Amino acid sequence: MDLQSVLQSHFGFDQFREGQQQTIEQLLAGKSSLSVFPTGSGKSLCYQLTATQLPNLTLVISPLIALMHDQLAFLSAKGIPAACLDSSQTKDESQAVMAGVQEGRIKVLMISVERFKNERFRRFIKGVAISMLVVDEAHCISEWGHNFRPDYLKLPAYQQELAIPLVLLLTATATRRVQKDMAQKFAIHPENIVQTGFYRANLDIDLIPVQREEKLPTLKAVLNDTQGASIVYVTQQKTAEDVAQQLKAEGYSVEAYHAGLSSEVRSRIQADFMDSKTRIIVATIAFGMGIDKSDIRLVVHYDLPKSIENYSQEIGRAGRDSQPSRCVLLASLEGLSTLENFVYGDTPEPQDIETLLRTMAEQTLNNEWETQLYGLSNATNIRSLPLKTLLVQLELLGAITPQYSYYADVRLKWEGDRMAFAARIPNEWQSAYQALLKGIQYKKIWGTPNFDTLFNEDGLSRGHVLQMLEFAADHHVLTLESKGLTEVYRVHADAFQHTILSGQLQRYVEEKQSAEIARIATMIRFFQLDRCLNHNLARYFGDQNAPEHCGHCSVCRGKVLAFGTDAVDNDHWQEQEGERLRGLLQEFAQHLANKSPQAPLTAVLATRYLTGLTQPIFTKIKARQLGGFGAYEERPYESVLDAVSQLLSARS
Repeated sequence: MDLQSVLQSHFGFDQFREGQQQTIEQLLAGKSSLSVFPTGSGKSLCYQLTATQLPNLTLVISPLIALMHDQLAFLSAKGIPAACLDSSQTKDESQAVMAGVQEGRIKVLMISVERFKNERFRRFIKGVAISMLVVDEAHCISEWGHNFRPDYLKLPAYQQELAIPLVLLLTATATRRVQKDMAQKFAIHPENIVQTGFYRANLDIDLIPVQREEKLPTLKAVLNDTQGASIVYVTQQKTAEDVAQQLKAEGYSVEAYHAGLSSEVRSRIQADFMDSKTRIIVATIAFGMGIDKSDIRLVVHYDLPKSIENYSQEIGRAGRDSQPSRCVLLASLEGLSTLENFVYGDTPEPQDIETLLRTMAEQTLNNEWETQLYGLSNATNIRSLPLKTLLVQLELLGAITPQYSYYADVRLKWEGDRMAFAARIPNEWQSAYQALLKGIQYKKIWGTPNFDTLFNEDGLSRGHVLQMLEFAADHHVLTLESKGLTEVYRVHADAFQHTILSGQLQRYVEEKQSAEIARIATMIRFFQLDRCLNHNLARYFGDQNAPEHCGHCSVCRGKVLAFGTDAVDNDHWQEQEGERLRGLLQEFAQHLANKSPQAPLTAVLATRYLTGLTQPIFTKIKARQLGGFGAYEERPYESVLDAVSQLLSARS
């Protein structure tokens, strides 16, 4: 096969970029591959071209709807039939996509990993022949990566369940350890890992030490000094709004972008930026993936990034057209506590882990345990992401196995003649359909199938009932609604040993917390290096070939960073704040005792309240309404914890 002519005829490109051809040749030879290319260097083409040469569907796991839509627009422009299934679609749109896949008209289907939780999708996809599974942002599968997502750990099992012969993992940011971890999970051989050079000769890295009051004036100076499209990254939504507002007041073309805005507003802001109607976006990290704008001239980190991996990914959005572009960090340690506090806020306490295991034991019936994540999060006071991570750990420890998931609440409303519709039902379903009609209980116009009765009296499984209802919905005879996603696990009694599991989970969360704090410390050390920043950034990701002196970073220009900080001396803040801290702690303790008497007042819980770290119990007791919530959000978590521990010890 002449790949060059395929590249030209399908995509209109004259030549491959580094790493693309090797990856495609490996895949077409039947070898699963991992490709590590810098942001903006053409990872997507590896699966796009390969998909045109494979007999069956290519299934792409993508983390963001915006990313899917951008890639679909590209594929559509190249005449490659592709589609996605996402939460923004109407029922009719989803049905049209599934029909296109079943009929073989669609070559590429893009979904989020969460789609596998959908009962209907799993039934549908099991009947589809799939040639290749593609995992974009594949570092999400590694617990040692910077953006671990527990649901990604299940992808190897889905690959086996669906008998997909070929896998392609794509990422821009993976250290050697993360690459090895990803490859092992999908049995990818080391020789099929393709890593291109990481060094970007057109990116100028400039680290500018600033004090808090100098930040905005310095940002304006940088914006005035650099023409063209610009992204300014901040840590918190409030900062994004404040900075954008102040810039707008001075005549800059600017918008704030963060996860707190509606999807319609975010889409409009992104479209205006892509069309160069807006010059500057002040954004949290919610803005970035799927931003394929080649002429971004400037990326500013107004606050510290979360990690070296995040930093690399974010500055990698500049200068994709290979033209000179600036990457500026307004370097101050004032935001360091905020970054570290996010990590501490995600770490479950020992008694919360105990509550989780006890709840599972109490709710297990005939070795099966059913749960809804939202309710379990509230019952255990563990935030949803760390809770998912703990459940995955219990899977890996052999204590539980996920069986299936279903929507606890299924209801329907007839839109057409249910009796006449019997004529359109397949013959083998006729008696089951008549039983179904009798097994629906109505409240006014909405009905709910009684799954227990239908199974006990008519032998109809939940899956069979839903299959018939979906068939009717597809023919517009009824409207089907479902909510309350319930996960069902098999509990292995021999491995479910409470004390042992409690210790193992506790060690795991402590190690994870230490690793994340160390990741932040590594980043701070990186910014203070006295050796070429571009060289060391490339080496961090395993590229040994970057020049030792790039000539376009602040270190090569003779400026080694000494962080500006106006933080209060940690040794003395407790003396200054002693009386106020005691009063805020007393108020919280009283409020907790009144609103949730069974919840223990721990030093960790009080510290999370004082540093403004959201916990499920805070929503329940409306802790945000108290004056002390977040009173010390800019203080180092451990210094607040130390002060609170001393005060609580003195009380007891």
